[in-house]
Amino acid sequence: MADSQSTNMSESRPRTGSMSQASENSQTAAEFIREQLSLEAEAREALPYQFDTCTRDLGAIRQALFSCLTCNPPPINPADPYVAAGVCYSCSISCHGEHTLVELFGKRSFVCDCGTTRLPETSPCTLRINAEIGQKGGVIAEEPTAGNKYNQNFRNTFCGCKEDYDPHQEKGTMFQCLGLGTTEDGGCGEDWWHPECVVGLTREEYKKSIEKLKAEEADRTPKKAANRITKEVSVTREETPANEYSERRPSIVTAIAAGNGVDGNDIAADGEDEEDDDLPPPPGFPNEDDFEHFICYKCVEAFPWIKRYASTPGFLPPVYIDAAKNVSDTKGTPSSITPNGESKKRKAEDDVDEPTESTPMAPPKRQKSEGPVSALVGIPETTTLPLAPKKQNSSTCKLDLFALTPTSTTPFSLFLKPDFRDYICRCANCFPSLKPHPQLLEEEDTYEPPISEDGDPNGAPSVGTGSLLDRGEAAFSNMDRVRAIEGAMVYAHLKEKVKNFLQPFAESGQAVGAEDIKAYFEKLRGDEKGIEEAAGGAKKNRKDQDRNGDGEDNRKEQSGY
Repeated sequence: MADSQSTNMSESRPRTGSMSQASENSQTAAEFIREQLSLEAEAREALPYQFDTCTRDLGAIRQALFSCLTCNPPPINPADPYVAAGVCYSCSISCHGEHTLVELFGKRSFVCDCGTTRLPETSPCTLRINAEIGQKGGVIAEEPTAGNKYNQNFRNTFCGCKEDYDPHQEKGTMFQCLGLGTTEDGGCGEDWWHPECVVGLTREEYKKSIEKLKAEEADRTPKKAANRITKEVSVTREETPANEYSERRPSIVTAIAAGNGVDGNDIAADGEDEEDDDLPPPPGFPNEDDFEHFICYKCVEAFPWIKRYASTPGFLPPVYIDAAKNVSDTKGTPSSITPNGESKKRKAEDDVDEPTESTPMAPPKRQKSEGPVSALVGIPETTTLPLAPKKQNSSTCKLDLFALTPTSTTPFSLFLKPDFRDYICRCANCFPSLKPHPQLLEEEDTYEPPISEDGDPNGAPSVGTGSLLDRGEAAFSNMDRVRAIEGAMVYAHLKEKVKNFLQPFAESGQAVGAEDIKAYFEKLRGDEKGIEEAAGGAKKNRKDQDRNGDGEDNRKEQSGY
């Protein structure tokens, strides 16, 4: 009876400090280093560029921007004034890495606002040289650039529907306007648009139409037989080139897309997400493969001379902000117009120099490496070649050869083909209107920071993104001699203290848990008493294990420091 009571008491007593519990909450130094290197490798994959240099010294350039909602939270009332600010890629990581960011992608003629009066002094720029102390970091209250232009995107508000963007709820693709005008001009300032909003549908109407289509499709689809596989789904991921901004979706955070530890359930979930994101375009919205850029109706109305290009070579027919009108016009509107006014339908065999493959959310591009001879090989004799632009006489206006401006008063958006610049009129009358919009004359270059070197597979360092140990050693080697000696002495002193703390764990075979480390540093006051108290706690835990009968487990997960 006594033995039974003793056994029951032993079973009911909590096994505090047991080796099994310590194993779950601990890791060896080698495991920690491997995990750290793996995390850094994932970070380099998600953030491939160096982030050690602010772009402010480069002046006004087209670059990827981020808006920090932590430093500049937008007001609840959209009508209230708001001081917007945009930071470059490097500052978004080095200066605002723990903040809530809105990824805006490319904006033209912009200078980084980090370290200026547009941001609070509590968030200085850590990448630029502080003129007062002559060292890097602590830059605040500089005068912002007057030429920067801001729109509602900096508030995390997008499109004509003025909705806040939530990457976890948003489905489908948004498209960025080429941006003829800023908000001061009546344009959108390179805003992002939902396809349904471009054609005049509300978001709710579009969602209902999608649900209706899915319901009709479900009624037509035969029911699955029990225990049978009726469809095999293959999920692939393709990266959009870093310089493609016109068909990418903005997001609040940059996701880390690493392939480590992905199981079947994760792949299935990704497959469902891919299918959900692949929503059909609303009626009247062009196919993504048919255009390269688009100009929203706001910018078209702000610069009405661009309306004359609708339905001309290089431009698709107008897409009105009227769903009913788009559907009716699509039935009888030709896809392109020849100079003599005849309609010409595009056929599959006519698209000789159009690529057949496409990447997600970005229209395909022509192969510029193909020569004129190789491009003509294999073309049937009956094929009608696309209209080739000729050198223009400055006194002749191309637009006089085509149809007149659409007479409808309904605002519309323009969709531009990849070669639209070849058909832009540069005559003496048209060029003054084009000059303020260089993006219509030649393709823009978007600045990208230098790519971080890949390094070895185990996570070797690269400039600006190496491991913490290597970056610490690099900083140590750049110190002056006196500070370097003082730092080495402090390091040696701390190393000896930590070694004395870890010694009892090594002798007893007890694993070092996170709580042990935390308790040690809380007690560490730079004297011997603190070390003895922390080390004594480890010996006491060992004695408790022996008293509870747990001492026979002699696993050694931490064999020493």
